[in-house]
Amino acid sequence: MSGEWPCQRQQLMTWQLGFYLLLPLPYLVIIYPLLCHFGFSSVVVVVILSFVPPIFKWILRRCHEGEPVEEIYICGTLAAILAAGLVTDIIGIHAMFGAFVVGVLVPKEGPFAGVLVQKVEDLVSGLFLPLYFASSGLKTNVATIQGIQSWGLLVLVIFTACFGKIVGTFIVSLLWKIPKNEALALGFLMKSMGLVELIVLNIGKDRKVLNDQTFAIMVMMALVTTFITTPLVLAVYKPAKMLRKGDYKHKRMERKNPNTQLRILTCFRSSRNIPLIINLLEASRGTERGERLCVYAMHLMEFSERPSVILMVHKARHNGLPFWNKGQRSANQVVVAFESFQQLSQVSVRLMTSISSLSDMHEDICITAEKKNIAIIILLHHKNLRVLEHASCSVGIFVDRGLGGSAQISGSNVSFSITVLFFGGHDDREALSYGARMAEHPGVELTVIRFLVESDSSEEIVRIDTEDTPAATLVSADEEFLAAFRTSISEDSSVKYEEKNVRDVSETITILRDYSRCSLFLVGRTPNSVVALALSQRIDCPELGWEFVDFTGILDNSISAGSATVL
Repeated sequence: MSGEWPCQRQQLMTWQLGFYLLLPLPYLVIIYPLLCHFGFSSVVVVVILSFVPPIFKWILRRCHEGEPVEEIYICGTLAAILAAGLVTDIIGIHAMFGAFVVGVLVPKEGPFAGVLVQKVEDLVSGLFLPLYFASSGLKTNVATIQGIQSWGLLVLVIFTACFGKIVGTFIVSLLWKIPKNEALALGFLMKSMGLVELIVLNIGKDRKVLNDQTFAIMVMMALVTTFITTPLVLAVYKPAKMLRKGDYKHKRMERKNPNTQLRILTCFRSSRNIPLIINLLEASRGTERGERLCVYAMHLMEFSERPSVILMVHKARHNGLPFWNKGQRSANQVVVAFESFQQLSQVSVRLMTSISSLSDMHEDICITAEKKNIAIIILLHHKNLRVLEHASCSVGIFVDRGLGGSAQISGSNVSFSITVLFFGGHDDREALSYGARMAEHPGVELTVIRFLVESDSSEEIVRIDTEDTPAATLVSADEEFLAAFRTSISEDSSVKYEEKNVRDVSETITILRDYSRCSLFLVGRTPNSVVALALSQRIDCPELGWEFVDFTGILDNSISAGSATVL
């Protein structure tokens, strides 16, 4: 007995040791796949981070701005994305993970990323993305949401998804001194869900993590929170109504001290308009003292859901206004043209890019003009007419007929003949003030024509009250302004002032024909005489005022045969 006891004790200890060793086995069975996934994921990430970035840097060095990107680089990148997705799918991780990691490593600077997106965006956005949304919709069985408890759960999920993001964003925005309506709009934008959330839900359903009812509830939540975002944001955020209405003393061309700085905001949508704009700015700078002119050149681009446009938005630098390209050198011809003009003319030029939808583009223009204390906004032709309604400064509508030709003219070669048509009123005084500014340029000759109606005219002589201002007050303001103008040009041989007496519209048209060969017409928008009232019946764009006219319709082929641009 005494000899068997040590053996039994040894066996008991062996059984206990084996029991303790086997005790964590069920837990290891559960943890093992997680460890494998984590290990394989780490290996994949390390391999991608080790080999892919140097290759992309090598490609980036061979892709230069303004030059086409070789197709082999595009094909190699797409092949790498597909290979990464295949590897992660083989080891049991979703294919999106590998493709996502490679996509993150694609260099965003330079032309390569933009060209890559443009190559695939039509196929992805036009075919693959709709098919993916359709397949997700087919997987969603709304009929599984039955009973008060299920619908109550859906409401609770929607409330939880919205409340946390909206309240959190709102509080943080207020701490950063953001206005309440903008903070609330940010909260509404933060709660919207998109493609990534839908991909995660589909992965959860494929992995059996979400049942049909839970998947349907989550998809419905994503749809509801996304659909209500646009109306809520539009209801609380109206930038056009947020503009300050107070007058700024230099927010117009007419001013007592002509030596103050003139700020111009010029807007364009195509690079082919740049020579025309620069030629106008060259004439507008007046004397050699270029510091008296500050130009904000805004490139208007239409925003869309296309990935290439979204990538452009992410590349831009945001400073609370439309996207700003300050201090960013590029081979872009727009930047090169305006930088050359700035260096040669000593004019302060600041480039901006506004990326917005056509319906909201006027808000970017007006907000920028308000923030930068712009005196006049120059638009090409009659685009963005909403600017006329919301702008707090003067607006110039530019009808392009090739001012100076299709090429940019240097300051020493400027030779423009400018004609100001003066019928009376505030807008005509603005036009004449701009013309007087341009007359300071040594290469500009200015002719001012004031139209008067003869007292013996057979037509009834009336004047139109503009903006609730009595006609007598307008006439007095015109006389005072013209008296000061004539005094200032008394010793300037490059400026001519003429008064023309007319009896009817035909005589006015005859006089206009005589000046159809000038380089530029400067005219006001608001009518303030019987001649202007008669001409207002003969135009195609009455919302712009009588004087914004395509002179082809009034002067038959006289002016259209010439090259007179109209501002």
